[in-house]
Amino acid sequence: MTRDPPTVAACQLAVDDLAVDRNRDRVRNRLRDLPDAVDLAVFPEQVLTGFAPDDRIHDAAIERDGPAVTAVHDAARERDIAALVGFVEDGDEGYYNAAAYLTPDGSTTVYRKRHLWAGERDLLDAGTERVRVETPAGTAAVLTCYDLNFVEESAASTDPSVRLLLVPGAWPAAHSENWRLLVRSRALDGVRWAVAAGRTGRRDLGDAPPAAYAGRSLVAYPNGEVASALTRDSGTVVADLDPATLDRARTQVGVFDN
Repeated sequence: MTRDPPTVAACQLAVDDLAVDRNRDRVRNRLRDLPDAVDLAVFPEQVLTGFAPDDRIHDAAIERDGPAVTAVHDAARERDIAALVGFVEDGDEGYYNAAAYLTPDGSTTVYRKRHLWAGERDLLDAGTERVRVETPAGTAAVLTCYDLNFVEESAASTDPSVRLLLVPGAWPAAHSENWRLLVRSRALDGVRWAVAAGRTGRRDLGDAPPAAYAGRSLVAYPNGEVASALTRDSGTVVADLDPATLDRARTQVGVFDN
């Protein structure tokens, strides 16, 4: 049951690369611990599988209707929460950086990242379709991490019907200001909310280059200001998406009138 106004959560977690069972349990536990008011939860990019810059990621890849995603879906249904979770997908025609939107009524919609970052390009296939989903806060478009850099992706969803962006990310810690800037910009240029969940912690597989992740999850107002945000600690951003706030922003920023 959706509350009024709807409440969203950007769930910031560290991830154990290539350890699907541990990540699945971590996501389920976070869902179960969310406040009762939450209607929609967004989790980081590849939160169920992590990532390795070599063929091991193919062994860790999971199917969209496999047991790991199903277990998370069951936990979301128990809490009556819609959830967006990222993973490397073992698909029929290749491997993809995917995000599954899971609803309490049992439906699943999958977005495959269209713009792959450098380490992904040799191992994964790019998605081809833009995806919109119906959420407790209205119609949302999904962008994953590096997709934020491509203004045409934002422009394609700049439509009065799109009331928010859902953004799973795993942004490099060294460039965390760019992540925050791009999320805010994409909120402003389409005059909509942006709910962005970032991976935190480190990748340390021993025999692969280490990586540190930015975290810095946030909810951005439709005018580009930050409604609520985290630094690098594991945690959850919770925010109400008041429809009146969106309506005021669209009156002030006349994108749809021009």
